[in-house]
Amino acid sequence: LKPRLTVFRSNTGIYAQVIDDLAGHTLAAASSKEVKTGGTKSEVAKQVGLLVASKAKSKGIDNVVFDRGGFLYHGRVKSLAEDAREGGLTF
Repeated sequence: LKPRLTVFRSNTGIYAQVIDDLAGHTLAAASSKEVKTGGTKSEVAKQVGLLVASKAKSKGIDNVVFDRGGFLYHGRVKSLAEDAREGGLTF
């Protein structure tokens, strides 16, 4: 079973977690609070995508299942997903 990359988007931030559903543990997480540079919300989401991908890769996770959490695959969610792929995750 592959780990799940889940996304939560609020008005002010965006959060991504890689979760092992069998054990119920978060394996890697990143949020817009960790990103130092500003910019538009989509630019911040891209950096969160790269950050969560690098954290997951450092723990040996390459393949994940993408869970958009009911949010449309558009805008910030799409930016995060595309840059997570660019960072080395496959889904």
